[in-house]
Amino acid sequence: MATELKLVPGQLTLADLRQVYHSAVHLQIEDAAWQEIDRSRAVVDNLVASGASVYGVNTGFGRLAQTRIDREQLATLQNNLVLSHATGVGALLNDDIVRLILVLKINALAQGFSGISREVIQLLVDMVNFELYPVVPSKGSVGASGDLAPLAHLSLPLIGKGQIRVGGKTQGSLTAFKNSRLNPIQLAAKDGLGLLNGTQVSTALALKGLFQAEQNMDAAFIAGSMTVEAALGSRVPFDRTIHEIRGHPGQIEAARIYRNLLAESEIGDSHANCDRVQDPYSLRCQPQVMGACLEQFKTVASCLQIEANAVSDNPLVLPDRAEIVSGGNFHAEPIAIAADNLALAIAEIGALSERRMALLIDSSLSQLPPFLVDDAGLNSGFMVAQVTAAALASENKTLAHPACVDSLPTSANQEDHVSMSTFAARRLTDMNENTRYILAIELLAAAQGIDLRRPMRSNEAIENAHNTIRTVASKWDQDRYFQPDLEAVSELIEDSAFGTWTDAYLEAAVPTQNI
Repeated sequence: MATELKLVPGQLTLADLRQVYHSAVHLQIEDAAWQEIDRSRAVVDNLVASGASVYGVNTGFGRLAQTRIDREQLATLQNNLVLSHATGVGALLNDDIVRLILVLKINALAQGFSGISREVIQLLVDMVNFELYPVVPSKGSVGASGDLAPLAHLSLPLIGKGQIRVGGKTQGSLTAFKNSRLNPIQLAAKDGLGLLNGTQVSTALALKGLFQAEQNMDAAFIAGSMTVEAALGSRVPFDRTIHEIRGHPGQIEAARIYRNLLAESEIGDSHANCDRVQDPYSLRCQPQVMGACLEQFKTVASCLQIEANAVSDNPLVLPDRAEIVSGGNFHAEPIAIAADNLALAIAEIGALSERRMALLIDSSLSQLPPFLVDDAGLNSGFMVAQVTAAALASENKTLAHPACVDSLPTSANQEDHVSMSTFAARRLTDMNENTRYILAIELLAAAQGIDLRRPMRSNEAIENAHNTIRTVASKWDQDRYFQPDLEAVSELIEDSAFGTWTDAYLEAAVPTQNI
């Protein structure tokens, strides 16, 4: 059942955005916003009536901006814009992403700086509420002049073209509209340009990357703590004073989480007087590495919350000045850089997890049976699971290469610097999947390590996590088909089964303000 969401344009929170991504919503725009939408539209209508030349309203686009379009052809101009720009290719975006894009587009247009017709916004709202999600290919945007190609595909149904997914099945847009008692509309001056200009696709993909990375981060805190316990690691490196002396907020928060998870336990007490001086960095430096990643998450969360509430089309309509002005808010460099930084953090979470898991299977370091299995030699245990983790961690290193530095000019050099934000954000899905599998392997290995410490017990938090894993994957007594266990624990991570340790920290991201 859809959740009610009352939209105050420009005021979406991270919690709102998570809700829209994770489940269907029934959207209602606050009444006051419609007045601003109409004021903005009136500026467009008045300037068209005056005969003034306004980019994208009665001119061509991009390099063709100097071409004046006759008044009787303005509707055709907007239709042609949508049709000609629908050049996307590749795998289709999932419905959850398309729903988020629709809500972001509505949130931008409803702020009253786009000059778009209220009929357009209302139809977009109806599409969200009837769960009519346009078919949008994932490739074809360079993240400058907006996400033109994917937003054109998003807009096709409004003019009776393209396809829509309903309940997971694809239909022609006219059929889907008819079944929901909706009708396509005739675009007026500037409507098509307002729909196609904007960073909503890049922003939605980056938000997905952030939300998945949060789940991985939460699981990584659990996995890292379980590995410390299984490897008889020291609690000393998580001492509060160590991290306060350095001063990084993310590191301090990460250490606090580890202290909570590594409360006193029977396993911990068993080696209180051991002669080990220092643990390897993958155990000892977890607060430093995870804290740095947590700070990146917070920076990215703040950037994406601002962009989710931004007006990023062009030209902009300024009702108080009765003007239409051209700028460059469609350039998605903030999203590209944020996504690139998030990619680094995602890669590091996975890289650290792989090292911890490698430590567990090395009996000289963990003091556990080789490869975490009895009768090693007859059984290979977790040997090749670590190979998989290494392969995924290595792949993430390549994917972490910054996308924003790879600009190619478009539109006959009119758009001579682009952000590549759409790819920067889209590749985060693959990276998060890789890291999620790495963490699943570590969680399985750490649970095995704790089993091998029996009859000693850990603390409540770690035993609860161990029990969660054991609901889907039994102890490894001898070699068996490994992959089903890996998939099952990966699904637990996707379901946030290991808690939400990062939400409160990230919710402190800088709030946005309406103009």
